[in-house]
Amino acid sequence: MALILPPPLADALWEHAGREAPRECVGVLGGHTRPGVGEAVALYPLPNIAPEPESTYLADPGHLLRALRAMEAGGLTLVALYHSHPRGPASPSPTDLRLAAYPVPYVIADLVTRTLVAYRLPEGGVVPIRADG
Repeated sequence: MALILPPPLADALWEHAGREAPRECVGVLGGHTRPGVGEAVALYPLPNIAPEPESTYLADPGHLLRALRAMEAGGLTLVALYHSHPRGPASPSPTDLRLAAYPVPYVIADLVTRTLVAYRLPEGGVVPIRADG
């Protein structure tokens, strides 16, 4: 599986991550899927309601539900989740692995190295990110 993340959406993700730092940001990407590829076309920033937002994330359930409904209304599906690691690294933490619940790529934005890496969690395999189809 690969994730197509067009540059304007990557820029919006980085803007969200920078705005939330030093807290972790969290959001979802909506788009279209075809065999082996998820193509993001919309980004939905979500509030992080984790008790310790500097070291973990928890998407507000109500906002997440609204984002999923907006995707559905627009003919989109969930193609990825994203969150930031303000102090790095761009690899899943034990909490990220434990809380992974959706069968889509999880994108991690490392603000230290300005690196985006996507993973299939909880397995941990890297998902290639492409800028265009």
